[in-house]
Amino acid sequence: MPADRPFFDVTDLQVRLGGAEILRNVNLTISRGERVAVIGPSGAGKSTLLSVLNGTTAASSGSVTAAGCDYTSAGTRAVRAVQRRIGTIHQQFDLVGELKVVHNVNAGRLGAWPLWKSALSLVRPRDLAEVGNALQRVGIESKVKARTSELSGGEQQRVAIARILVQRPDAILADEPVASLDPARGREIIRLLLDICAGSSTTLVVSLHDVDMALDRFERVIGIRGGQVMFDEPPVALTTDRLDALYSMEAAGRER
Repeated sequence: MPADRPFFDVTDLQVRLGGAEILRNVNLTISRGERVAVIGPSGAGKSTLLSVLNGTTAASSGSVTAAGCDYTSAGTRAVRAVQRRIGTIHQQFDLVGELKVVHNVNAGRLGAWPLWKSALSLVRPRDLAEVGNALQRVGIESKVKARTSELSGGEQQRVAIARILVQRPDAILADEPVASLDPARGREIIRLLLDICAGSSTTLVVSLHDVDMALDRFERVIGIRGGQVMFDEPPVALTTDRLDALYSMEAAGRER
């Protein structure tokens, strides 16, 4: 796709799930190589927005385009091809605890491998050099043969990131990737994600509860409340009053 086209383009987006309106009137574009934090209170729609961007949640109305593919009109094959270019990291890591680390990292290649190769890799792990390089980049190369369930929470999150690395995505979406970690480990994970994307055109979109982390480490911050984008600004443009309103107005609404 041309460098001047946005990687993600969302127009007049509405998402209704189970009769409830989760997102409404969302308009935003995210360019290749941008580092974006999405903040807002619990239930604001942050996770739904990321799942819309990776094509796992469908728009009820409006349009969502990723890497030039309009999810709302493209065929299944075209959507899956784009999804292979987007790596997603979830709060719960989505790892198979009983498998060794090498197998969980290789899961990042499943979208590109035929079924026979995926099955064979469970018996004799493939692409060990690439797996080793990915684990080295996240600082746990010695854990390649460890059972994943025996790792700490921070180490498991690093396995999830290594899995993304072998996928070689053009965009990384991280949904509350540090919510289950202590503050120190959380800062390490965010720094690692930013370092991985540094000097490349990889797009990074991270949803966070930690406002200070969003302001300190990201070049653009999107605030969502009640399914709507309340602001989309560089950190320097966000005053304490605007940030307080993002959360306090939601609390007032719940009290009424």
